[in-house]
Amino acid sequence: MLEVGNLTLHYGGSQILYGIDLKAAAGEVTCVMGTNGVGKTSLLKAISGGHPRSGGTLSIDGHEVGRATSHELAQMGVAIVPQGRMIFPLLTVQENLEIGFACLAREKRFVPGDIFELFPVLNEMKHRRGGDLSGGQQQQLAIARAMIIQPKLLLLDEPTEGIQPNIIQQIGKVIEYLRDQGNMAIVLVEQYFDFAFDLADQISVLNQGRVSVSGAKKDLKRADVLASISVAAVSEG
Repeated sequence: MLEVGNLTLHYGGSQILYGIDLKAAAGEVTCVMGTNGVGKTSLLKAISGGHPRSGGTLSIDGHEVGRATSHELAQMGVAIVPQGRMIFPLLTVQENLEIGFACLAREKRFVPGDIFELFPVLNEMKHRRGGDLSGGQQQQLAIARAMIIQPKLLLLDEPTEGIQPNIIQQIGKVIEYLRDQGNMAIVLVEQYFDFAFDLADQISVLNQGRVSVSGAKKDLKRADVLASISVAAVSEG
């Protein structure tokens, strides 16, 4: 569903990503791990059109997308749940969900029923303002909003950040459910190692803007993956 080849990215005169190769298949969770500042969020921005990549190729569902904008990529089925959630605090839950309608044809502008099944609290609170929700509820809203377009590729940036344990568990179950539907590729950027490793089918570890470890989880040892992240943290320190 996603194939990234030799991707590079700059912010001004600083190079952030160096020759990143990444694949994500439908029905799998591809976890991108690493410490702060190694380029994980920048990678998701490059994939979703949030920041122009400097070089490399990007294909969605077998089609090279060139320099597509974030709006064009959303129309192709790429959805992102950004770090910090980015919900609209003065809009209601229902209105926040309907923001996702912007890239959809008129006949597809509806809230899929499984969203409220997965996140019943949103149905209970759909007339409340987004800013009145707890952090965990806002994270659920951000994921639900991304699901409005029924994406082929779902990008999740640190979905457990600042979230209470019971909501983290629920988010994990939602990710498992979406993966098991078999029609969506999920790229999960996450620092909470146990959460990420347990969900992962494929793993890529970033270190200073480069992939240092990559492979199927079944072919990697948990201790080795954790050590690669710990070594990166020590070297940056």
